[in-house]
Amino acid sequence: MREKWFTHRPEQNLAEDVRYHLYNDPHRKASGLPDIILGGQDGLVNVLGVILGVAAATSTPRIVLVAGLAAAFAESVSMGAVAYTSTLADADYYEAERAREFRHINEVPHLETNEVREIYERKGFTGELLDRIVSTITANKDVWVAVMMSEELQLTPIDRKQAIRSALVVGLSAIIGSLIPLAPFAFLSVVQSMWAAVLITAIVLFTAGVYKARIMVGRPARSGLEMALIGTLSALVGYAVGALLKLPPTG
Repeated sequence: MREKWFTHRPEQNLAEDVRYHLYNDPHRKASGLPDIILGGQDGLVNVLGVILGVAAATSTPRIVLVAGLAAAFAESVSMGAVAYTSTLADADYYEAERAREFRHINEVPHLETNEVREIYERKGFTGELLDRIVSTITANKDVWVAVMMSEELQLTPIDRKQAIRSALVVGLSAIIGSLIPLAPFAFLSVVQSMWAAVLITAIVLFTAGVYKARIMVGRPARSGLEMALIGTLSALVGYAVGALLKLPPTG
């Protein structure tokens, strides 16, 4: 199929096709789902751990709610900031590697040409067609560097404008995720709320894992169970700490 795609195409069109698939392939664009899962799961697990720990140490629902809300908003701001700075760091890393590839092309073009040839040989291209692909790619430095970034380094361009979007998505997801285990404490007793929070969190994490596997890759049931078990067990660490440091009864 690849050989059919590359055959009988003018050199200029071939270069344009390579450029398009490297920079505009919709499969390479972020869907936002990883940010949603990251923020939501982090908010769920961390805040559940906090409120279980506080609930194990005290039987006052108000204290649990205050601690949970404080953790929820602090977690949201923290996660949003991390998403923002990590996106910018990824963009800086991409640009640094891109500049390095340009230097290599200018200083040792024969070595970089051989690397392009090896890349497409591994994809199954041979003979005249392989020579044509290599000569077309190496005729345009932008395309050449893009190929090396994508195929050799497995890096894709990072839009710095996405940093703010990523921060907002992660932060908002963290808030929403944090409020889920907190909700029962507004209506039920502390003991009932603890069981309800664990159950609700496990269900939400399982559903998120199934959805992630269906949209991306993996076995839905296995992915759901992994997220539910790992998240719930992590949160139970907070309960263990609270139980060990339980406050003595007053009065």
